[in-house]
Order: sequence, then C-alpha cells, then structure tokens
Amino acid sequence: MIDVSTLQPRFIRANGLEFAYLEASPQDATDAPLVLVLHGFPDTAWSFRPLLAELAATGYHAVAVFMRGYLPTAPADDGDYSILTLGRDVIALIEHFGAERAQVVGHDWGAMAAYAAASMRPDRLRSIVVAGVPHPRRILLRPSRAQWRALRYVFRLLFWRSAERMIVRDDFAWVRDLVQGWSKGWIPDADYWAQITAVLSQRKQLHAVLQYYRAIPRQVFRRDAWSYMLQPIQVPATVICGLDDGCMLPRSFEDQAHLFGAGYTLVRMNGVGHLMHLQEPAEFAQVVLQGLKRT
Repeated sequence: MIDVSTLQPRFIRANGLEFAYLEASPQDATDAPLVLVLHGFPDTAWSFRPLLAELAATGYHAVAVFMRGYLPTAPADDGDYSILTLGRDVIALIEHFGAERAQVVGHDWGAMAAYAAASMRPDRLRSIVVAGVPHPRRILLRPSRAQWRALRYVFRLLFWRSAERMIVRDDFAWVRDLVQGWSKGWIPDADYWAQITAVLSQRKQLHAVLQYYRAIPRQVFRRDAWSYMLQPIQVPATVICGLDDGCMLPRSFEDQAHLFGAGYTLVRMNGVGHLMHLQEPAEFAQVVLQGLKRT
C-alpha cells in the first residue's frame, strides 16, 4: 500500500483559480488513468487520503482536490461558487492534468460538482462515482417533507453574519452537532477537527465555504443551471447511499434510474451515514473501486 501519511498539498491554476491538491499514483504513472476526488462540506481533501492510497495501489493516478475556497485553495476573487462553476472547475482540472477523459469521485458538494461536469461535458468524463447526493432533480423537484426537514440547516447558512457567528461559537459546537447528526455513532478524531477548524476559523475561508449555499437561490433563476442540473446524466454513474444518512435520506435515492442514461448502479452501505468515507474508509474504497472498474 502506498504511504499517504506524508502527502503535502501541491498547487496548480485552473479555471482562473489557484487550487491545492493531494496526489498519489503508482511508480510508473505514465499511463495511469486519472481519478479526481472531490470533497464536500465541511470536509477537505485530507479526508480522502485512505481512498487515495487504495486508488494508487490499484493503478490509478489519484488526485484529491481542495475545492474552491477550502484552505489551502484560494477563495474565488469573483465570489462565484455556483454549481456550474464547480463543474467548470472539474473540466479545467482534467485538462490541467493532461487527460483526455477522467473518472470523478465526488461526495456532498463534490458530488454536485461531478453531476455538473458530467452534464456540461460528458465527453471529458469516463464515469462518475457520487456519494451522499442523489441526482439533483430528485432534490430540486421531488423532495419529501422529511428531506426538507433534514436540509433545514441550509436555510440557516443563508443568513449573512448570523451564520458566521453561529459556526464559530463554542468551539464550532453547531458544526460538530451537525456532522454527528449526519453520521450517528461516528466520533470524529482530533485530527479531523483540526482540518475542519483550520478552514472555518479563518474569516475569508469561512465566507467562501458559505457561498456554496448562498449561491443556491440565485441559481433558481438561471435557465442554464436548470437545464444542466435537471437533465439525465449521460456518463456511467455509481451512486452511493448511506442507509443511516441524516442529511440525504435514503428514500431520496429511490426512483432515479431514469435520470441516468448511460448506466446506473445504486450502492446502499449499511450502518453508515452521510460521511461514509470516514466511518468505513476501507469499505467505501472498495465500493468506489468497483464503480470505477465498471467502465
């Protein structure tokens, strides 16, 4: 197994922004297929080191990106954190690493970025493996009352200043409660919280992280965003659902096969919640590898 404990961020410029990333690959990486790994809230690329090790050991060129605004990636000067821009980030990163096409693994907001990239440029993606988020159409047009209640935290993050104060209060108690409510029974270690608080304790980074959510209302009125996010995905897709997910409820992943036009597999992981990649990293890595190997 490749040692990822000593990985340090590297930096590139893509889509007008300086991105940090962690990279692992086999010794002879000349022809290794590229896999981009994208995190969500409140994670960072550090959370995917176990997956990077498994991917590299299997022969992939694995790159986990710190999403825009997540330290040490720079905040966006133009304040653009729209879903379509996240998709353009993915395409620009694929181009930077010199791959004609790549496979993309995304969790939470990283899943949304993967969906957007697959919708905008299916010619650049071999497949996607998304975790913790169903097809966007299921969230936007058919959310259940229970799912709306599970997503009520989003509305709290829309309010300027009060959300910032709420997050940093009492040693980030609100974020701690949120994360553990999403994955009940999982107790994050000190290293995990150090990575999270390093981002959220800095004003510019915290502001950037919240812009992901604050961009949502503006996108409701953008025809191009609706067009891309509601159409069927035209690349092979594996969707991973945690059966104890307290953020995206398991029922929200049902009845969506018709929204994937190039092959679709739903994998239900038992005994894990929204942060399944941290609760059961070895099992999660195997599910991801199986999804990648299908194409």
